Amino acid sequence: MEQNLNEILRLRRDKLANLQAAGKDPFVITKFDQTHHSMEIKANYDALEGKTVSVAGRMMFKRVMGKASFCNIQDLQGNIQAYVARDSVGEESYADFKKYDVGDIIGVTGEVFKTKTGEISVHASSVTLLSKSLQILPEKYHGLTDTDTRYRQRYTDLIMNAEVKETFVKRSKIIASIRRFLDEQGFMEVETPMLVANAGGAAARPFETHFNALDEDLKLRISLELYLKRLIVGGLERVYEIGRVFRNEGLDTRHNPEFTLMELYQAYTDYHGMMDLTEAMYRRVAQEVNGSMIVTYGENEIDFSKPFERITMVDAVKKYAGVDWTEVKTTEQAREIADKLHVEYEDRHRKGDILSLIFEEYAEKHLIQPTFVMDHPIEISPLTKKKPEDPEYVERFEMFINGWEMANAYSELNDPIDQRERFKAQEAMLAAGDEEANTTDEDFLNALEIGMPPTGGIGYGIDRLVMIMTNSPAIRDVLLFPTMKSLDK
Repeated sequence: MEQNLNEILRLRRDKLANLQAAGKDPFVITKFDQTHHSMEIKANYDALEGKTVSVAGRMMFKRVMGKASFCNIQDLQGNIQAYVARDSVGEESYADFKKYDVGDIIGVTGEVFKTKTGEISVHASSVTLLSKSLQILPEKYHGLTDTDTRYRQRYTDLIMNAEVKETFVKRSKIIASIRRFLDEQGFMEVETPMLVANAGGAAARPFETHFNALDEDLKLRISLELYLKRLIVGGLERVYEIGRVFRNEGLDTRHNPEFTLMELYQAYTDYHGMMDLTEAMYRRVAQEVNGSMIVTYGENEIDFSKPFERITMVDAVKKYAGVDWTEVKTTEQAREIADKLHVEYEDRHRKGDILSLIFEEYAEKHLIQPTFVMDHPIEISPLTKKKPEDPEYVERFEMFINGWEMANAYSELNDPIDQRERFKAQEAMLAAGDEEANTTDEDFLNALEIGMPPTGGIGYGIDRLVMIMTNSPAIRDVLLFPTMKSLDK
């Protein structure tokens, strides 16, 4: 088999060499005037019948029948058949065409017509070889199914699997829909640094690097938060950014070390305003991208048309774990309850941390429909305003869909004195071994001392949103180039 493959590859290179020797090197061609795409022709056949069009794409099939042949051309939109006859393209061109291989990229100019079987096709008057494929594509009927190869060779995956291409076309539409929605709401898109001295704004371990020119150690950002809030201080009022963030964590079906985050901040509102904005945005995206506010994911139907449920973390733990947390007064009591529920915790974890761990273990999996889980314990929320009536909790929510965290939002902490104390607590956690704790950011504290208005902020994981909207089982299915272990390791 390997011998046959090597022979096929050698023949392709020989064909290229012969073309080049004959002055027909496809790689010297710089352009082709493509007038139409495949689906455009099929959708507008009545207007285009008998008209001359030029299509271009990858030849996925070829059947030679003496003086006439058929081939199938795949482009961005789909595929279309071309009828190539010797009498129409000329003897020399037809002889060349017969030597073309599946996988070659060609341009075809000709008239639109229907074959006797009713298939909309292009009757070629000329065929141009635009690029010679020196490799072979996977066998057509079995396709490319090995997931490791699919992720490593996304280009081949996109060629062989139409549904994969559709997923990434849809991903682009989702991001465009988000941008349109936020632009209409008066938000301004901005860009903030990826290389930072202090990677804050989330509980995550950063990647570290070294900047030779300044001889300084830097980190890749784990969040967009602290710079965007500086812009709120500067008076921009409504800002957002869609960008890559980097977290030095494991790989699984919902985690990749680099992923796309969208964060926005709006002055003069709070976390309730963020809930309203989120409901409206998710409905808009679902309708624009999928044509419905009801989306199928796996075995579940996710309904974005209904009001999203709003429940506190304490009430969720009472509902799903049977524990009334209002009766828990100390960390010791919290640990006793965790032990009874078989929820693991660490020595550094306090009462609020344990509440969050119980919630994750018992409640998250039940939150299939869009749900806002509000009022988190202060221990896990270092950048959030306390609830005035209960300072053990903060004005924060996480949104869950399909049992996954999809968004995280706050009434942002704008008290610089309180913020400094929260940073100190984070520093103590870092010293105790928590590698995901934040460190003090003096410039951010200076910005807060200048003065930040009451502000609502939220972060959305774009990749998980795309997973839901495209019914994709793993985050790697919605990342064009997911992180993979090197083949030589």
